[in-house]
Amino acid sequence: MRSRGAPPLPCPRSGRSPTVPRCDHDRVEQALATVVWVVAAVGVLVAIVTLAGTARSYGQIGGGGLTRDSDATTPPSTPAGAAAPTGADAERDEDIRQMLDARNARRARRGEAPLDVEAELAALRAPQVDPGLREEVRQLVVARNERRVRSGQDPLDVEAETERRIRDLT
Repeated sequence: MRSRGAPPLPCPRSGRSPTVPRCDHDRVEQALATVVWVVAAVGVLVAIVTLAGTARSYGQIGGGGLTRDSDATTPPSTPAGAAAPTGADAERDEDIRQMLDARNARRARRGEAPLDVEAELAALRAPQVDPGLREEVRQLVVARNERRVRSGQDPLDVEAETERRIRDLT
């Protein structure tokens, strides 16, 4: 035991002799833990409020004055020979007709024969198939023919079947 007149013992955490008779780090640690929990709770509340507010913000993305709600609901363009286009497709077709008419006017000024606008429009609206896709479909047809021959069936015409499958895709 220590006597009353003895010098204070060194602080067990810092190793230095405090000016007060006893080391009081426990109260500071308890206060620190309280502060950490309060800051964490406030952070969670702010995160919840922010999350609730962003749902409205994400719903408004792309809804500015440059977009139309009707564009999002129009069906994709129809293939050539299908039903008449509506909405944005009709507007696009009208613009293309105007450009084709202007091209025919230039051709007429040069003395060339004008082109059929509707035929040109149908050719422009027809789906375009790149050579890579055509070759891949052809390879599938060749592989199917090999299976047909192995099973005893007659092989198909590769080029005709390739064209038929590409028509079915577009």
